[in-house]
Amino acid sequence: MFIVIGVLLVLIGMLLIWFHISDSPIKRDFQNDIDALMSENRLQTNNEVFAEKDFSRLPIAIQKYIQGCGYIGTPKMSYLKIKYNNVDFSQGKNGPTLTIDYTLYNFINEPCRMALIDSSMFGIPFEGYDYYQNGTGGMKGVIAKAITLFDQTGADMDKSGLATFLAESLFAPTILLQDYITFEEISNYEVRATISYKGQTASGIFTFNEQYEMISFTTNDRAVTETDGSMKYVPWSALCSEYQIVANDIKYPSKLQAVWNYPDGDFVYFDGVISEVSYGYAQ
Repeated sequence: MFIVIGVLLVLIGMLLIWFHISDSPIKRDFQNDIDALMSENRLQTNNEVFAEKDFSRLPIAIQKYIQGCGYIGTPKMSYLKIKYNNVDFSQGKNGPTLTIDYTLYNFINEPCRMALIDSSMFGIPFEGYDYYQNGTGGMKGVIAKAITLFDQTGADMDKSGLATFLAESLFAPTILLQDYITFEEISNYEVRATISYKGQTASGIFTFNEQYEMISFTTNDRAVTETDGSMKYVPWSALCSEYQIVANDIKYPSKLQAVWNYPDGDFVYFDGVISEVSYGYAQ
């Protein structure tokens, strides 16, 4: 009996040590993918900087956003990194709310986004990998670093991933100059954007305030997973606020919320503050 108890205590101790080590298989997969994407030099910008003429064909609201946020005269980026710390993240209307760290990369030459969720549930590590690459989107959730809770793929995830990439496009303006994205002016403060890639299309509306800060993106092209595992298209919004200027003199929103706009009321499932925005450049 004492031997069994001793073995159990050793196993529990090993698990606790394993749980508290920051490394994990999903984090290694994420970092390996990011390193590979960076090494590909996905966008050859030839050390070019943004000029007003680059955006002259785009709606006035976007031109004023670019000018107001300070991008003119800065280098054209090949990828974007955004990091959120201590985000309130809800897993469905009736699901638990987790505090997560969220690290996002968007690559530009072709629509591509990779995001890592790092959290815990009852002291047990929970990690998620949200991705869109080569026209394929998906989300994988792993608990205890080894047990897969879900692994969502399929056409609905592909379209949702493309729509999410579009929602984040104004944070990396090189995206706005690519052939896969088009814009239509709706009003002085609203612009419809459409992105097409690998036979998929997604669209949404960017809304700006009187200072031409982008304050929201809305789309009908993102699907939510229902409790029975099915996918349902529900209007979705990304809300941006509290703009600030950072060390590189670029102005960006410090607060972001992701919202499912259900018929019976809005559900905010992602409520976070941006802790880091940085860019990568072709060598």
